[in-house]
Amino acid sequence: MHKALPYKTKQFFFVLIKLSIVVGAFYFIYNKIVNNSALSFSYFIDFLLKNNLFSTKNITFLMILSIFNWIFEILKWKILVSFIKKITFKDALKQSLGALTASLFTPNRIAEYGAKAMYYISNFRKQIMLVNLISNFLQMSVTTILGVIGFSFYILKYDPDLNYYKIARFLVFVVLAIVLLGLGITKSRFTVKGFSLEKIKRFIVEYPKAKLATGFLLSLIRYAIFSFQFYFLLLIFKTDLNYLDAMIIITSMYLLASIIPSIFIFDVVIKGSIAVYLFSFAGVNELIILCIISLMWILNFVIPSLFGSYYILSYKLPKTKDLQ
Repeated sequence: MHKALPYKTKQFFFVLIKLSIVVGAFYFIYNKIVNNSALSFSYFIDFLLKNNLFSTKNITFLMILSIFNWIFEILKWKILVSFIKKITFKDALKQSLGALTASLFTPNRIAEYGAKAMYYISNFRKQIMLVNLISNFLQMSVTTILGVIGFSFYILKYDPDLNYYKIARFLVFVVLAIVLLGLGITKSRFTVKGFSLEKIKRFIVEYPKAKLATGFLLSLIRYAIFSFQFYFLLLIFKTDLNYLDAMIIITSMYLLASIIPSIFIFDVVIKGSIAVYLFSFAGVNELIILCIISLMWILNFVIPSLFGSYYILSYKLPKTKDLQ
């Protein structure tokens, strides 16, 4: 039916869609920053000024950390997707930041899969979604491994008042659900975006192990960068925590925040609530933690998404010649 539409009409709707994505992203960013019930914007700015966060030295170093965080993410995407199609670093930059903007206000950034796939012709799109799944899985693996280690030390150090019986019961329930789901899937003709389970397994098995290892290493480097950025902000706010003690809490925070399904735009609220609770055992002021969480979100997601909006607006549908 869409083929019957005049060319100019299709172009108009195409531009309208791109504008809607960008306007939607900007609105959600504005709404989250200005209408934050946990931390008013004016109080947030005043607190930053009092702690001299806006000094040239601090801003420069924080921005460098954010830039390197995204450089390694873009490099990881370039390497992982090269199994399907070789792309330049500039292409990987466009796809990563454009997908960030398009997925910013969707549940668990689910739109990132479709947004990245749209940069490729239809022949590649299903495979691109699987590569993106692998990329996210590698980052999640690093978060889980370091988080479990960090949370174990956290429990030993702070002995929080947790109901371990309920936690154990919940974990048993989750494991059983995964096992039963796995058995149900293997005995059915289950498909993901047109891919059968067998094809997905084959794709992962055939995927180059060297690229997986490189992707895992780059995910680890990214984790080290943004976790250190969090620690640097703790130092700016003059908290009395050494690096190891801070990392125990930071890794625990990222683990717990990652396993809670959320709309990504409210990820800052979820991380804030978890972080406030975890850092309270170390005697860190609630306001400091809320400011750091907001700053981390602005530095690593809001600012890159502003650049990503340019790539959304300048996006053009891929042509068949891109197949080569």
